[in-house]
Amino acid sequence: MVRSDTVELTERQRRVREAVGDVCAEFDAAYWREHDADEAYPHEFVNALAEEGWLGVLLPEEYGGKGYGTEEAVAMMYEIARSGAGFSGAQTVHAAVYNSAPLVAYGDEELKSDLLPRVASGDAWIQCFSLTEPKAGSESTAITTRAVREGDEYVIDGEKLWTSRIDVSDYLVLAARTTPREEAERKTDGVSLFLVDIDRGREAGWIELEEIDKTASGVVSSFRVTYDGLRVPADRLIGVEDEGFYQVLDGLNEERLVIAAETVGLGELAVETGADYANEREVFDRPIGQNQAIQHPLSASHARLQAAKQYTFAAAGRTGDGDRKAVGAWANTAKYLAAEAAFEAADAAVQAHGGRGVDREYDVERYLREARLTRLVPVTQELALNYLGENVLDLPRSY
Repeated sequence: MVRSDTVELTERQRRVREAVGDVCAEFDAAYWREHDADEAYPHEFVNALAEEGWLGVLLPEEYGGKGYGTEEAVAMMYEIARSGAGFSGAQTVHAAVYNSAPLVAYGDEELKSDLLPRVASGDAWIQCFSLTEPKAGSESTAITTRAVREGDEYVIDGEKLWTSRIDVSDYLVLAARTTPREEAERKTDGVSLFLVDIDRGREAGWIELEEIDKTASGVVSSFRVTYDGLRVPADRLIGVEDEGFYQVLDGLNEERLVIAAETVGLGELAVETGADYANEREVFDRPIGQNQAIQHPLSASHARLQAAKQYTFAAAGRTGDGDRKAVGAWANTAKYLAAEAAFEAADAAVQAHGGRGVDREYDVERYLREARLTRLVPVTQELALNYLGENVLDLPRSY
């Protein structure tokens, strides 16, 4: 099958794709199939990327990182997903790349100098961001996890949901209210971010985990987490107290573009897998790919994916010269287009496989599960459309 190199890359993006592709080539479809079935984190894969410095792709060079930006991160994460790892494979390292961003922007120099070089080398993992709560969901300002200052520490109590990779991380970034919502001037005020040493918290009994039994992204574990009297040193507050919500928003759109690239990579992987099977499988003495009922869904999916891909890569190249509202519009559009295209692509690939489409050995059922997930995370398709309706079409705010 001809590779879908329809996007004109910068020289640096080409180098990134080639280097990351060389690492990914060591991990075939069977590797990802087995790890998904066993619900096992792919330590070998993540360590291989870490050894080449890719967990520090966005970290400044002064801290041992590569000093790259959104354009290169888009190329990197697209390549990981496209290689066979899929969306969940990309998500095994996505957080390691992005959870350090608040530290880079807002952390004090002593903390950054100590921790970030270890993150860049893979010796310390910040794989976990603990934000979502059972009663808050997408309404992040409604979180109730409370952090109260006591001397040189904060004491944190609350419950989080969908906290992923805490079982394979050294540190987590935790969002908690330092000012109750009803006392804050604006509902977006009063949230703070903290860097938490996970082993210290668990050994002291301050952090309790309950794994969520889910049907998608088996290589990434997710948990309900209870923080009971968690003590965090005051110098582990990231940035300024009560301004954590704005710190979360900073860089959120760029990250969403990278997720769109991962989603496109998954979709292309599904189309390629479906087309390969359609060329090989013969029924009534002819390859099933000769039938338009098979050809058209795969071809239409390919076309939609190329549109989403062009948009995503083009937007990534403009994040430095647009205002935040414009970048938000690009990011939400890319995320919406990519998730829709990837789901249709995975569904077409399953249909092309017939009954074998639900056989784990043929991988496409995994792609379908992952593609369905992309329509929910990091925000739902409906929330992406809400943003576009309000900020692009000037329609009344709907929530």
